[in-house]
Amino acid sequence: MPKEKLLSILFEAGNIAGLELKNRLVRSATAERMCDEEGRPEQAMIDLYADLARGGVGLIVTGHAFVHESGKAHSTMTAVHRDDLVPSLRTLSEVVHRESGGKRSGVVMQINHAGRKASEKVTCPEPCPECGRRGSRRVGRTPVAPSPVSQVKGGPRPHELTEAEIEELVGAFGRAAGRAKEAGFDGVQLHGAHGYLINQFCSPASNWRRDRWGGSSARRLRFLEEVAAAVRDEVGDDYPLLIKLGVQDFVRDGLTLDEGVEIVRHVADWGLDAVEISCGMGTTSARKDILRPEDEAYFLPQARRARELTELPLILVGGMRSLEVMESILEEGTADFISMSRPLIREPDLPNQWQEGRTEPAACISCNNCWPGPGEYGIACRSSNR
Repeated sequence: MPKEKLLSILFEAGNIAGLELKNRLVRSATAERMCDEEGRPEQAMIDLYADLARGGVGLIVTGHAFVHESGKAHSTMTAVHRDDLVPSLRTLSEVVHRESGGKRSGVVMQINHAGRKASEKVTCPEPCPECGRRGSRRVGRTPVAPSPVSQVKGGPRPHELTEAEIEELVGAFGRAAGRAKEAGFDGVQLHGAHGYLINQFCSPASNWRRDRWGGSSARRLRFLEEVAAAVRDEVGDDYPLLIKLGVQDFVRDGLTLDEGVEIVRHVADWGLDAVEISCGMGTTSARKDILRPEDEAYFLPQARRARELTELPLILVGGMRSLEVMESILEEGTADFISMSRPLIREPDLPNQWQEGRTEPAACISCNNCWPGPGEYGIACRSSNR
């Protein structure tokens, strides 16, 4: 006997700033590591998004794309820092819209600058104006950051951004958003979490400035506010603008939950339309061994605090695996959408399976072996337990 289709709050339609979504499931951005050296998506990346679109998720957020040549985190990162990249990016948006069928999936591009987490081996422009070198053997540039604070104790210090350089990066975010819109994406998401540049400006652990870009909570948020304004200037008032926001750093002297949720209070005034709640400046953002329902939704306490301060749609990520946990979060009103990535790496058709009547949780065991090791290519489920 065929299973009956699942009647679940997860499969009710949703809306973010006029973007109609067929269900409440979001594919959270994850670096695909499937681009060429110029940052153009390769065929494997196109195929990945085709599978996700066919799999039934309501909204897809693509892996972070760098907005400026100084913000590239790794050699296979997606690029959105030049106009000539728009045609290759349009291929991604078109495949999602085409392959998701009549009730199409939305697709949003996550835009980012890695800041002090950038790889100096790949951030030097081609050819380097200083040495004229090309390719991976070139000398690279020192990563940039709000303050010359090392990513890890004893590590190299990044270059402290000047006022002019900050303004340049603010503009780069705006222009990148304009390219995403031109490429057919349904919206953009700022990456404001996980220790990247926006998070670095917001956090007292990494922003030690004493000018108008730091020195107080309000001034540490200026970069995010200015970036949001630059994006709005490029894309207009009606284009969905989301943010993945780290509301707690989990590092010494970092952003506390009280400070983090205060950011949520302000983002609507800055023109943002939805907030994906996350935490952690480093590896704590993706926890391992999510094997029981009580291990799931590990950022739920932070989302509950954020919910008290905003009426914007909230998207909750963090160890979502079972229907009952996700449904309970939506039913209590803490979040409006449920976001996940690792389960969809292993089972891109998981939303369709659930809607068709499957009740078992995601097969993902949260081993964090999705990312490629030396000699490996792209994100994929590499668990031996398959």
